[in-house]
Amino acid sequence: MHGRFLIAASFLSLGCGVAGQTNGSVVDLGYAKYQGVDYWFGIRYAQVPVGDLRWRAPQDIEAKNNYSNTQVIDASQAGPECVQGTPAWQYTNGTSPGEPTGSEDCLLLDVLKPSNPVSSSLPVVAFIHGGGYDQGSSEAYQGFGEVNSSNGNLIWVSIQYRLSAYGFLSSEEVRDNGNANAGLLDQRSALEWIQRHITAFGGDPARVTIWGNSAGGGSVMSQMILYGGVSNPPFRAGVAEYPWWQPFHNDSILEDQYQELLTASGCNDLTCLRALSEDELKNATQQTYTAGYVPESISSIYGYGDFYYGPSVDGSVIRDLPSNEFKQGHFAKVPLLVDHDGYEGTYFSNQSEVGIDLETADLNAVFPTATPEFFARLYELYPASDFNSTFYQRQTIYGDFIISCPTYYMATAVSGAGLPVYKLLMNAGSEQHGATQPFLLSDPGADDSNNATLGRILRDYFISFAVNLDPNQVNYSGTPKPNWPAYYAAAGGAGGNASTGSLNILDVNYTMIGATPDFDADARCDFFHAQSYVVRN
Repeated sequence: MHGRFLIAASFLSLGCGVAGQTNGSVVDLGYAKYQGVDYWFGIRYAQVPVGDLRWRAPQDIEAKNNYSNTQVIDASQAGPECVQGTPAWQYTNGTSPGEPTGSEDCLLLDVLKPSNPVSSSLPVVAFIHGGGYDQGSSEAYQGFGEVNSSNGNLIWVSIQYRLSAYGFLSSEEVRDNGNANAGLLDQRSALEWIQRHITAFGGDPARVTIWGNSAGGGSVMSQMILYGGVSNPPFRAGVAEYPWWQPFHNDSILEDQYQELLTASGCNDLTCLRALSEDELKNATQQTYTAGYVPESISSIYGYGDFYYGPSVDGSVIRDLPSNEFKQGHFAKVPLLVDHDGYEGTYFSNQSEVGIDLETADLNAVFPTATPEFFARLYELYPASDFNSTFYQRQTIYGDFIISCPTYYMATAVSGAGLPVYKLLMNAGSEQHGATQPFLLSDPGADDSNNATLGRILRDYFISFAVNLDPNQVNYSGTPKPNWPAYYAAAGGAGGNASTGSLNILDVNYTMIGATPDFDADARCDFFHAQSYVVRN
């Protein structure tokens, strides 16, 4: 979820030269020229969001920049990542997050094209990285494995967006004098840049698939429900891998976040926050993570596993909770591929937590408006007798509500709207959050300890969906693979015990791939779906 892969390793997999070389093709975008060799890093798609542009919608780069028509920009080096944040539960074992890293000059994207494209107008993947909306960069998932495996059929664009308080601060003052969900608006701005400029790289703007994992998968969901779901989004399909539906905090918590930032910075209002230096704002933002977290206490503003900052309902960009928007049909009607792993909650649950009292106190911080009746029903559905420890009980609850059940909500809604859906349950590899990554990232033909055959099969499925909207249509590697049946949602969808189906990878041995009922179509997910205003997603 949070890893960054070295560019040098990616270059080796592509067979290109080392970073810093200046020979190669120059792409003229009209407002700037960029030089690269099948890859172009650090292309600025929007103006730098500093000063008065903090907590405002991104401004198109064409409207104001310092480029000259004769200047050629070297795009062989990765650009800076956005300012990173660290939730307090990630360093409660005595470690320190250290000085915050990253830059505000980070509204950048990277473009990768095949060395031998099969045409001058290729399908495009626009990748949105994960990291809990606090961490990560475009380097986290550069797409070399997918482009190398596509036999010249795919262009990959990896985008960055404002994180932490920079991208997701929301309060009444922010909404009145700026924009909440600025990070989501950055993503939409990058997608619109692709519509305007991807032809210069040989891409087809009419065939863009948005793809993201974890918070990037949650971002795919948010792009689908942006503005209530638009009829002509700047993408034609979505791939939401283990989509992170972090709680969309209520207005009370959002105001607490804002007040904590004012206190940490010594400011009284938004004007003062916009005038802070980059370092002052970085340090103040990191302090809010500590101030808002009290382990296993109902006085904590956020709970273990919650990354604190993230998308919220602002009434405009995001108009209602995601589960409600999908239930009501308020989403962009595009084909969908969605997956999750077998044990999604392990990374986000406290292994030192022992006993039902501590577990309930911890979950009270995750679900601050939950009633005793909520917990009584929750523990009926997740009885202690089903688990060998409170840790595994808690990880199952957390993984279900924040990732696994949302895949069910998305799949049933999109399928119910008459669009093709493909759902995958990954019980191979680590079986934990991010288990698909080693397979999808592995270099084609490499002797991969994570099972090279399964890697080729998964890449074939995902690339075929991005190129053809059907994971079965083309077999790029020549590796035999089972048919992946389309997901079927009976009338009623999520909450109605629909008859559904998905692809289940039961073991690293690829022969265990097969179609099964959707295991998320059960009373547990129906409970969370009915309690959307408690779980806030």
